[in-house]
Amino acid sequence: MLRNQIDKIRLLFCKDRESYLCFYRILGFYPRNIHLYEQALLHKSTSIRSEKGRPLNNERLEFLGDAVLGAIVAEILYKFFPNKDEGFMTRLRSKIVSRESLNIIAIKMGLSEEVIAKSDISKNKHIYGDVFEAFTGAIYLDQGYDKTKAFIENYI
Repeated sequence: MLRNQIDKIRLLFCKDRESYLCFYRILGFYPRNIHLYEQALLHKSTSIRSEKGRPLNNERLEFLGDAVLGAIVAEILYKFFPNKDEGFMTRLRSKIVSRESLNIIAIKMGLSEEVIAKSDISKNKHIYGDVFEAFTGAIYLDQGYDKTKAFIENYI
């Protein structure tokens, strides 16, 4: 509760107020490090360079988010289906974290409206699911495992 009040006060003095409000509408909480979420929206066709010359886009966050998402879904299934075997849980996890499922979730969240890309992304069937995974990675780095798990439980 106190953390949320501090975030609202900080928002009053923030130059990126518009971005914080946009992410709040999507996430349900205010980001601490808004740059992670901005990077999660950057398709590799729009890569920018860091001060050290490293390309900045959502691919590394996508890699992390994929692993975190898989672990969270596995934990949820393990607890929800105590009498099911590994094969059942593996097949169900695969369906839940499939690109098709993640694309649908990302579109419902509104991430499809926020992706930044130079190329025509309408032909890329995976881009929104990739962005969802990158967002998962950003949440994990910004807020930690428990907040990420709550976010995933809310959308899946």
